[in-house]
Amino acid sequence: MIKNYLKIAWRNIINNKIYSAINILGLAAGMAVALLIALWVNNEYSYDRSLPDYQQLYQVRRNFNSNGETLTFSSTSLKLADALRTSIPEIEYVAESDGGSSHGLMVGDKKLYLGGIESGTNFLQMFKFPMVQGIASAALQDPYSIVLTQATAKALFGTENVVNKVVRIDNAYNLKVTGVLKDLPSNSSFQFVKYVIPVSFLELTQAWTKGAHNSFGFNAFSIYVKLKPGISYTQIAPKIKNIEKGEDNTNAKNSDVIMQPMQDWHLFSDYKNGIASGGFIEYVRIFSIIGILVLLIACINFINLTTARSEKRAREVGIRKAIGSQRKHLIFQFLTESLLVTFISFLCSVLFVQLALGPFNALTGTMIRIPFGSITFWLIMMVCVLITALIAGSRPAFYLSSFNPVKVLKGTMHVGKSATLSRKVLVVMQFSCSIALIISTVVIYRQIQYAKNRPTGFSINRLLTTNSNSDLGKNYIALRDELLQSGTVENITSASSPATDIGMHNDIDQWPGKMAGETVEMGVISIADNYFKTLGMAVVSGRDFNGTPSDTSNVIFNETAIKRLRLKNPISQIITYGGRPTKIVGVVKDALMLSPFAKADPTMFVYGNYTQDNIIYRLSPNVNAHNAIDKITGVFTKYSPAYPFTYRFVDDDYNKKFNQEVLIGKLSGIFAGLAIFISCLGLFGLAAYIAEQRTKEIGVRKVLGATVGQLWFLLSRDFVLLVVMSCVIASPVAFYFLQNWLQKYDYRVSIGPGVFITSALLAIVITLVTISFQAIKAAIANPVKSLRSE
Repeated sequence: MIKNYLKIAWRNIINNKIYSAINILGLAAGMAVALLIALWVNNEYSYDRSLPDYQQLYQVRRNFNSNGETLTFSSTSLKLADALRTSIPEIEYVAESDGGSSHGLMVGDKKLYLGGIESGTNFLQMFKFPMVQGIASAALQDPYSIVLTQATAKALFGTENVVNKVVRIDNAYNLKVTGVLKDLPSNSSFQFVKYVIPVSFLELTQAWTKGAHNSFGFNAFSIYVKLKPGISYTQIAPKIKNIEKGEDNTNAKNSDVIMQPMQDWHLFSDYKNGIASGGFIEYVRIFSIIGILVLLIACINFINLTTARSEKRAREVGIRKAIGSQRKHLIFQFLTESLLVTFISFLCSVLFVQLALGPFNALTGTMIRIPFGSITFWLIMMVCVLITALIAGSRPAFYLSSFNPVKVLKGTMHVGKSATLSRKVLVVMQFSCSIALIISTVVIYRQIQYAKNRPTGFSINRLLTTNSNSDLGKNYIALRDELLQSGTVENITSASSPATDIGMHNDIDQWPGKMAGETVEMGVISIADNYFKTLGMAVVSGRDFNGTPSDTSNVIFNETAIKRLRLKNPISQIITYGGRPTKIVGVVKDALMLSPFAKADPTMFVYGNYTQDNIIYRLSPNVNAHNAIDKITGVFTKYSPAYPFTYRFVDDDYNKKFNQEVLIGKLSGIFAGLAIFISCLGLFGLAAYIAEQRTKEIGVRKVLGATVGQLWFLLSRDFVLLVVMSCVIASPVAFYFLQNWLQKYDYRVSIGPGVFITSALLAIVITLVTISFQAIKAAIANPVKSLRSE
């Protein structure tokens, strides 16, 4: 019986090639979108979950009470790490870290500048990254040791067998290789790590870490914790919350210590009122819904085309019922047809996804693959195919099997208004989803452009940053003078943070008008001569640093910081920072150094020496950038021969701040386009069927004098009305969700009526283009042929 059903299903597919192709292509496209999104969602959820015992791993964070507003920071102190290690017996391991930094690595004539992490001795025991060589418990015991990844070992030594070999770091210290890690996966929060160095090395070699164990206020580190087996966070949360409160320190007194589980690091990065409330998880959920909607749109195509062609199958149903077929047998037959079409569509969708994965991975920065070797994957796919077949085939199966055989065989059965109405409702649902996606894409694009066109407060054009090192720090004056004399560089400076970031935040101890218990934490950037001139930041009152030793006791604020401190006449006012009095000598215009979608961060600029982390310079306006880079490379190499010369254009760094929004915008556009394509496939099939059904009516109208334009309008009108109804439904729904999405941005675009009008016109034009082929084809047909039988 089943074999017979499959034969009949296959014959129906072969005998109706065009409609079968539309059904299969539409379902395949919908299933491909759903599968691609499912693979991406699974990849995002799998972040940091490949490690053993990941459920017991946490990062320590601080909830800082800033005058009633709770701010969450991941920066913590070494003193807090010591307290957790000694005071909380439920904790198995504690590993402090610098959070990640870059260093120059050299072996012979091979020089690399790579990112890594300096962490506590238990780091490798906690995270259990697979080790090719070495022992995790011993690898970081010696301060002058280093653990490399496979790729780094091969790049430096040409082999992975490198234990006990020596790597020179920053052209200053020799480190012994004590282990080799497998390269970390792309779905790891530590994917940037190319080597691991003991944090004790940092403490021994960097003067700024002196006293880091003495104060809870020295928040310049990250802390990772592993709980003992069977211990949950809720058990220790009350113990760690007030662990800093005993110190007479404004920052410590106003900080509650919390921890975030490792599986939430990637998806729940946004905190609101001290609670992880969102982050990338919002986009994962949105695209999960989009995948389901696109698949539903494809199923609606199948339902509409199958029920629309019901009269073609009516005589078959009548004969089968007349010779004894029961309704349940007919239902099973139609469901078998649906299952066969769905299965063929699934095979096509797998092919589509395989072809799309390369461009998709390049777009999203992932390494997603179809797990062909996974039995679990295929079982899940078969279940999904079955569910899709039931969703797509249930209504046609029950509808077709309900036909009265007497009416069918007498030729008196006609499709009722209920069937036509249900098709119209489904078409409206299809286009409502598609139009909502179009509106979303337009709004996301406008939000990105709105932020990109926002004044940055400094000039990013032809501005470059190079990471400094000990050699460049020692030779900074000579380097600066030679670059300026070469004519390739217009201005040059150095700073503790790059132009598009603020690397450190700290408290202001005292300021005029401070209220009892009030706290202010703001960004702090240490800068050298010509910083504001090089970046193009305007001094709006007071003066710039003049480069004299007395400037080490002076400070410059941005406008937002002055407002935050409520200083009406700030110049020459005295504040206390770092335990010593400091005079305000200037105020600069706000610059967007953090998020281009948020307000400018309150920032304090202090005068420092030339041994900063970043050298920032602007190319002269009349030099060719490529030729200038060649000359600059020679100068940097001259003063820092042990390091490879690297540079970044500041405008590239700034544009990277839009990466997430640009990605979401592109994905929304792609999926909106596919949703429209699938909807239009169904519309094309319906238009062809309706034109076929109304062939005689069109012939009569032409004989009576109807023009091609009138007939085109007659056939197109109903479809356009359905799309207009979809626009009316989609617009308020899209407005509601997009308005909520925009609330996360301080600097956001407003949603005006133009967005909805543009999207509606686009949908109507696409609809007309889709159905016009069939409408015009029917309108220009020879009426003699259609009326010959009459």
